[in-house]
Amino acid sequence: MPKAVRVHACGGPEVLTYEDVTVAQPGPGEVLVRQTAVGLNFIDVYFRTGLYKAPDGLPFIPGNEAAGTVEAVGEGVDWLTPGDRIAYAGPIGAYAQERVIAADRLVKVPDAISDEQAAGMMLKGMTAQYLLRRTFKVKPGDTILYHAAAGGVGLIVGQWAKHLGATVIGTAGSEEKVQLAKAHGYDHVINYRDTDFVAAVRDITGGKMCDVVYDSVGKDTFTSSLDCLRPMGMIVSFGQSSGPIAPFDLALLSQKGSLFATRPTLFTYVARREDLVATADDLFDIVSRGAVRLQINQRYNLADAAQAHTDLEGRKTTGISLLLP
Repeated sequence: MPKAVRVHACGGPEVLTYEDVTVAQPGPGEVLVRQTAVGLNFIDVYFRTGLYKAPDGLPFIPGNEAAGTVEAVGEGVDWLTPGDRIAYAGPIGAYAQERVIAADRLVKVPDAISDEQAAGMMLKGMTAQYLLRRTFKVKPGDTILYHAAAGGVGLIVGQWAKHLGATVIGTAGSEEKVQLAKAHGYDHVINYRDTDFVAAVRDITGGKMCDVVYDSVGKDTFTSSLDCLRPMGMIVSFGQSSGPIAPFDLALLSQKGSLFATRPTLFTYVARREDLVATADDLFDIVSRGAVRLQINQRYNLADAAQAHTDLEGRKTTGISLLLP
């Protein structure tokens, strides 16, 4: 019987239980996948704690990103066959050895991309794609600030934004992470633990500040992130690892320079099948050409998901982390 990690009650990492599960045969429009690698992401913590609600309630299998091999296809699925290598980002349910998933959420993995690469980059890499190419279309000469530069998304964003011709500024919480980010495209990396990042951005830009700030930290950085923007700049708040942003008066954006603010999510950007395929193709292309290198720094057995979450929340991870079924 296949194994999976399930959550029966929301809480800390200890609520992640490794247990036997029953996996049905695929129905119409569905595919049975044997998973070979599962991506670890902070959104998994949001679901585990209950900050984000699992669509079907408790118990649930967390995880939004994986790669594997097609085992069987349901009625009406004519573009996939058993043995095809696939990957996906969403829907929830990835922490499993096997799962049934809607075929229209899958993309085929090119030969040049390994299963581990695919599993570790679908959610993070497609997040980087929509942030840089759609939410705020970065172009040569732009200056961007990205928080948590040594994280999974951050290391991809640094390389991709540099490839697009931007000046790339990041923040990180240790000297080791500062150096890691600098090795992945960042022109400047600020250690936020011992430096005021707003003042540092002002010095780096000669007072011009940034065209866009990408902020997945939330509560601890939001107000200061606004202060890093030029007039009519944009803050892209796409996560809240430090907690939710407190409610604020919208007039604050006008007071700080007629700023734009958005709270996007990947799943809106890839809701349509054609957008999913285009986003994944762009990601596969940039990685295949070597413009973006993927760094897998942590591998855990699927059974050790609780330890993986502990390390992730404790900021002990860098780059891509994988769970191996």
